[in-house]
Amino acid sequence: MGISVYKVKLEQFEGPLDLLLYFIRRDEIDIYDIPIAQITAEYLQLIEDMKTMNLSVAGEFIIMAASLMRIKSRMLIPRPELDEEGEPIDPRTELVQQLVEYQRFKDASGELSMKWYEQSYHHKRSAVQEVDGVDDVGVYLRKVDLFDLAQYFKSAMERMPVITSYDLHQEPVSLDEKKHSIMKSFDGDGILTFKRLLAKCEDKLEVIVTFLAILELMRLNEIGIYQNELFEDIEIHRIEKN
Repeated sequence: MGISVYKVKLEQFEGPLDLLLYFIRRDEIDIYDIPIAQITAEYLQLIEDMKTMNLSVAGEFIIMAASLMRIKSRMLIPRPELDEEGEPIDPRTELVQQLVEYQRFKDASGELSMKWYEQSYHHKRSAVQEVDGVDDVGVYLRKVDLFDLAQYFKSAMERMPVITSYDLHQEPVSLDEKKHSIMKSFDGDGILTFKRLLAKCEDKLEVIVTFLAILELMRLNEIGIYQNELFEDIEIHRIEKN
């Protein structure tokens, strides 16, 4: 297998609104008073980062980028547009309404998915671990956004040493091989940390293949990605199937 450039569509993103909500939550921004210049700059930077990592960007994210730039330009107009009652029109209003509705949907679906996960996790762990009569199943796990995953991946790439020579006889690991390797690496409790997984990578190409293998396993519903707390090591959880 020759060395090729791996590309993937970011299907695990739930959409551009999901990404905007990430920025808003992270920076503790008032959703009704969005600093549009700041958000637009961060959004466009992310798009560029994705392109730098050879990750294709879905059309809906490009459309949102254009919408953000249009809102930003409208807010720079000295004389704002007026509504039928003569009141100034806030160019952000439609975006805010979309975000509020999406947040409601996200909260509702998040509660349902968390209940499902807790039931699944309890079924898997209850027969395995109970210490002093206290079941640790109720520990809250934060589901990781793909943006978090991409940032983690980017950091891992930056930490890899610069390659000054190549072994032409070394065969790069394939995507299927890496998927199989990941699924074989789980401990008895079905959990694998990112740090442990990436420690096995010998070069940047293997980091890329590892990242793509994780995305593919997520798409196939073979694994879930979680954190106990923000900034802690990311955990990969094997999904048990009946």
